[in-house]
Amino acid sequence: MTILLQGGKVIDPSQGLDKKADLLIEKGRVAGLGKIKAESGWRVVDVSGMIVMPGLIDMHVHFREPGREDKETIQSGSQAAVAGGFTSVACMPNTNPVNDCEAITRFMVDKAEDARLANVHPVGAVTKGLQGQELAEVGEMIKAGAVAISDDGHPVVNNQIMRRALEYSKIFDVPVLDHCEDLDLAARGCMNESFVSTQLGLRGMSGTAEEVQVARDVVLSRLTGGRIHICHISTAEALEWVRMAKQQDVSITCEVAPHHFLLEDEKVRSYDPNYKMNPPLRKRSDVEAMLSGLKDGSIDCIATDHAPHTRLDKEVAFEDAANGIIGLETSVPLTWSFLVKKDVITPSRMVELMSVNPSRILRLDRGTLREGAVADVTVIDPKLKKKVDVAQFKSKSRNCPFHGWELEGWPVITMVKGRIVWQQG
Repeated sequence: MTILLQGGKVIDPSQGLDKKADLLIEKGRVAGLGKIKAESGWRVVDVSGMIVMPGLIDMHVHFREPGREDKETIQSGSQAAVAGGFTSVACMPNTNPVNDCEAITRFMVDKAEDARLANVHPVGAVTKGLQGQELAEVGEMIKAGAVAISDDGHPVVNNQIMRRALEYSKIFDVPVLDHCEDLDLAARGCMNESFVSTQLGLRGMSGTAEEVQVARDVVLSRLTGGRIHICHISTAEALEWVRMAKQQDVSITCEVAPHHFLLEDEKVRSYDPNYKMNPPLRKRSDVEAMLSGLKDGSIDCIATDHAPHTRLDKEVAFEDAANGIIGLETSVPLTWSFLVKKDVITPSRMVELMSVNPSRILRLDRGTLREGAVADVTVIDPKLKKKVDVAQFKSKSRNCPFHGWELEGWPVITMVKGRIVWQQG
């Protein structure tokens, strides 16, 4: 089918575009961009007043399948992704069994193809069983469709293992996505170590636990030339290590989650387990540092760390609750409302952070609306205002701290390979 998105404003940093234009899509690819007159037989979609951009990419999600389909499946996670405006996602390997071999990688790819919604890209494990003892079969997983390797949720503590992983990443040209946490310094904390944690009587997790591991990764990436990507960065000091490494031409990138550029540890005073995550919510100065990093280019991506959990996992005492929140269906309006509307970043920078840069880091054939490119497209309505309602989510889980927030800039159309897979209403 030929589809014409007519009358929208096209923002595509890969071409330096930020102007009103029509977008023509034929046979799953971009066929034209500009002032285009509709022809008989075309499907014409009026997107006047809307913003048309390359399909958004979330490079850090957890879909739980195989093993915990009660929390999320590849089908339900893909539904949440496209409802949130995401055309591609990268799924972390902490499934059960762990995605540490070709068979599990192929299983995930096949499940995504059956769903026929978002492009789901598996991330293979760095070590077998996420145990940190022995490298997984990296080459086999990449051959089967993995786009990166990570032990996310389990830091790679052994420095020699991380060195070898980075050397492998250089051979296969994939990034190592690292959850930076020194377990000894983290000391089994359940929130940020601060005055607030002392007042609440909760065990604190020092920001140093993250910073030490980021510094280690900088040194090892510089040594090996391998590409390191810092997951869910959350402290000002960790970000300074990334800045320094970039100045030295180290192959390093990083991401931040919306909850780390919006929420601070004061929220934990409610003892609401929806404010429990790892890394934990940090102090106000760290939140401000994340905003500065988004503005000055030090941070490369916004990623949700979408982590679905059941009520049994979350509705318990704070210290016993599972870490993580869901984020696929709130990331776009949160970014628009609190970053773009407040002039922290431009709309073009938002597209860089949520499409162009993730595509570049993961070496995906996406992140652009150039003629001939695969037609993955996200359309948002910058004036659409509504409240977050977890009861309406496509995700199986409801662990979201943003329920009831009124936000602007919601996605209204998501297209994958030239096909409209989700549309508002």
